Amino acid sequence: MLAPAISNALTIDVEDYFQVSAFAPYIARGDWEQRECRVEANVQRILALLAERQTRATFFTLGWVAERYPKLVRDIVAGGHELASHGYGHQRASDLDHAAFREDVLRAKRVLEDVGGVAVKGYRAPSFSIGKDNLWALNTLLETGHQYSSSIYPIAHDHYGMPDAPRFAHRTAQGLLEIPVTTLRLFQRNLPSSGGGYFRLLPYGVSKWMIRRVNRLEGESAIFYFHPWEIDAGQPRIAGIDAKTRFRHYVNIERNEHKLRRLLDDFRWGRMDDIFLGRQPLPSPPVLANAV
Repeated sequence: MLAPAISNALTIDVEDYFQVSAFAPYIARGDWEQRECRVEANVQRILALLAERQTRATFFTLGWVAERYPKLVRDIVAGGHELASHGYGHQRASDLDHAAFREDVLRAKRVLEDVGGVAVKGYRAPSFSIGKDNLWALNTLLETGHQYSSSIYPIAHDHYGMPDAPRFAHRTAQGLLEIPVTTLRLFQRNLPSSGGGYFRLLPYGVSKWMIRRVNRLEGESAIFYFHPWEIDAGQPRIAGIDAKTRFRHYVNIERNEHKLRRLLDDFRWGRMDDIFLGRQPLPSPPVLANAV
């Protein structure tokens, strides 16, 4: 049964399996062109699933992908979905200085808008790589014409996270709307409850309970995310990776599409811009107002 009243935001980070940050020590960026690309077929499977369920979503898409698969970008737009930016080359924002970050987001925005024929309003940093040490990046996003970001994950994680950041959509001091992916506040900690590897690892009932709790008890829309490679059990296995990376990347991939189908049936879903951009702006929280 559909969760009453509240619509949640379904988001897809459009990148290929060999572009994930955890594989960076094992796959050179210069080798990307020689890798088997599977993102086009996987996104088409997702588009077919969303059309079947009459669901619209936001696709945070790499400029690198858009340049090589322009039809894919046009199909996303034609399906009624929001085209948003995931940067150009999947470089973490935390690894770039001011000039390089600005160049990356401008290049991605230009490519996506030229190919898709629509304005790009939203941005999500690769690996949620905006945090307390590079909050200046939010200013750059505003200056480059973005209306919102979904780049700060308010959890503690070994690769990313800003656990003291606000859990729900809010305005930064300069006016950019930041929309964090969803966490559940439990035992004085923020627990991840918005997709990715946690969704693949946990039983479906746990994820459903967490999202429903955010909807019903806190009255907030959830933001869920996944990657096209997370429904692709046939993707090439990367040799030589460490056990932790192997587990995180491949755990339960073969079951994930079935779980996603259940998720689409159990909740209402929509685009980020439709759900959030029309809302009354929220005040800037002190943690960002002082740091940005």
